[in-house]
Amino acid sequence: MSKQTRAELIEAITTAVVVFQEATDQVDATAAIELGVNRTDLACIGLLLRLGELTAGELAERTQLSPGATTAAIERLEGAGYAVRTRDEADRRRVLVRPTPLAESRVEQVYGPIRPAGQAILERYTRAELEVIHDFLVRGTKFQESEAARIRARG
Repeated sequence: MSKQTRAELIEAITTAVVVFQEATDQVDATAAIELGVNRTDLACIGLLLRLGELTAGELAERTQLSPGATTAAIERLEGAGYAVRTRDEADRRRVLVRPTPLAESRVEQVYGPIRPAGQAILERYTRAELEVIHDFLVRGTKFQESEAARIRARG
C-alpha cells in the first residue's frame, strides 16, 4: 500500500482523472480522423449508437448544439453514410435520426478492441473494488452534468 496521505491520494486521483480524460480525448480525436468526421459529428454518432434513433431536437439537447448546427451535423452524417433521417410513423411531423449499419460497423472497427482491453483491466479488481469504481463513475458523471448545467446557466 502507498504511504500517501488521504489528501495526497485524493489529489493523485483528481490528477489521474484529468489525465484519463485527456487520453480519452486523444482516442476520440484519432477515431474521428479515422472515421472521416469531426469531433462534433463523432459525438452525434456515439449518441445515436448508444441511444438509438433521436429527434434532431433531442440530439441538439444532448450535444448542446444550436438547431442550425445540429442540422448541419445531421447533413454531414447523412452525406458520410453514418445516419439517416426518417419520418416518425406515429407523428409524421417528427423527423427521427438513426445510425446506419455503416456507422455501426465503422465504429466497431475503430473502437471495438477497446472494450475487451478495458474489461481486462477491470478483471484485476475485486467485486467490492468494482462497486467503488462504478459508484465513482456514476457520481462523477452526475457531477459533470450538473457542472455543465451550471456553466450554461451563467451564460
